[in-house]
Amino acid sequence: MSKNVASKLNGGISPQQFIDSLEKNKEAFLDWYNRFEWKEEDKAFFEALNKRSDLHCLILAAEWCGDVVRSVPVIFHVLAATGIPTEVLIMEEHLETMDQFLTMGGRSIPIVIFADKAGQVLGQWGPRTQYIQEPMVAFKQANLDREAADYQEKLASTRQEILRRYGEGTGYQHEVVSELRQLLASV
Repeated sequence: MSKNVASKLNGGISPQQFIDSLEKNKEAFLDWYNRFEWKEEDKAFFEALNKRSDLHCLILAAEWCGDVVRSVPVIFHVLAATGIPTEVLIMEEHLETMDQFLTMGGRSIPIVIFADKAGQVLGQWGPRTQYIQEPMVAFKQANLDREAADYQEKLASTRQEILRRYGEGTGYQHEVVSELRQLLASV
């Protein structure tokens, strides 16, 4: 069944309002935002999308989420270059929408949703790049029993591997850009 977010269009906050409202992780968010650097060919691709007036973007996010702090600064840069109208939906305020975009049955953010002007969902990205998400996919497939004695220990280990894959620098940001580029080239 195709998804439609028409009822959510123009119901979120702007990227700047999201940044201004940050109480947790604001320093880290702004640090990743300010450290972003374009590859010229990527910047040219996204700027060329300014001619498209048929798209709208919604981002499901929350300030407490580490993946939001890492990826949304990149997403904001990319979408600013495109000129695509972009809104942030705070997850806790839009659970019915969040529940349409679950990741392996769970609420994982950020989720970037591209829709046409009628709200028909054309594509989505998130909560992490494929490379960074791989350990969580493997964990979920191998650990179906949430009540298992070693479940939390294995989950903690998986989260450590995700952090390792993000790395200390901004290299992961280019993967976010690349995946968003692939997605937008197909919608």
